[in-house]
Amino acid sequence: MSDQIDSLRTKLEKFASAGGDAIGDRAAMEAFLELRLLLEAGAVRAAEPDPAAATGWHVNAWVKKGILLGFRLGQLKSFGADLSFVDKDTFPARHFTPDQGIRIVAGGSAVRAGAYLARGVIAVPPMYVNTGAYVDEGTLIDSHALVGSCAQIGKRVHLSAAAQVGGVLEPVNASPVILEDDVLVGGNCGIYEGTIVRSRAVLAAGAVLTRGTPVYDVVRGEVLRADGEKPLIIPEGAVVVPGARAVTKGKGREWGLSVYTPVILKYRDEKTELSLALEDLLR
Repeated sequence: MSDQIDSLRTKLEKFASAGGDAIGDRAAMEAFLELRLLLEAGAVRAAEPDPAAATGWHVNAWVKKGILLGFRLGQLKSFGADLSFVDKDTFPARHFTPDQGIRIVAGGSAVRAGAYLARGVIAVPPMYVNTGAYVDEGTLIDSHALVGSCAQIGKRVHLSAAAQVGGVLEPVNASPVILEDDVLVGGNCGIYEGTIVRSRAVLAAGAVLTRGTPVYDVVRGEVLRADGEKPLIIPEGAVVVPGARAVTKGKGREWGLSVYTPVILKYRDEKTELSLALEDLLR
């Protein structure tokens, strides 16, 4: 398999660098379709765990290049009879069978071709998983939740209603959003711009994480920020809630204003575990 992937990587990087010249090239389309199948099987990923990397994750830029190549090669095409939509013909909606062990409830959900869903994933309508995403075993994607392009979702993650996991295709070397195993994301949360949420962390409803928003850890007395190529990283087991910090200058101070900021209020303990016991009943 490694030789096959190395060969595919070489071909995709060649066709990606060819720009518009790759359009109409049969070999380029065959290489993209091979990548799409490998993505759907979970055999290749846009990012993967790497203990040697500073963040614990390695970005596979060539995979993103291959996905972008698919958009370049694709032509608009009508799909479906009962559900009518028009998209690039290289990225139709995926089809599933009972033997795959994935439960997708009827009602407007879609998984775009090139996304991987492991056995035991539950998708509650309406929800959407974009191409290049990786969703591991036992994860629940609740209604109105979004898993963006190339996002990496671990095992037993719960994405509550209206949770938004941002995607990133460009720049190709940028880290996608990563949620490690057993993360709980509350309703209406947003995780964007390459943020990494370590295993067992809990994001309370309404928490929003971006590169530009500092996170105040009142337990350890630290302020967490993205720095250069390093993304914002939420520590393992952290419980993050929406908070506010006072504006200390100018009219903001005069008017007593404050701005939003996430706050790590505690780390998971036995009480937190008891409050999450309902998760097992939902699966």
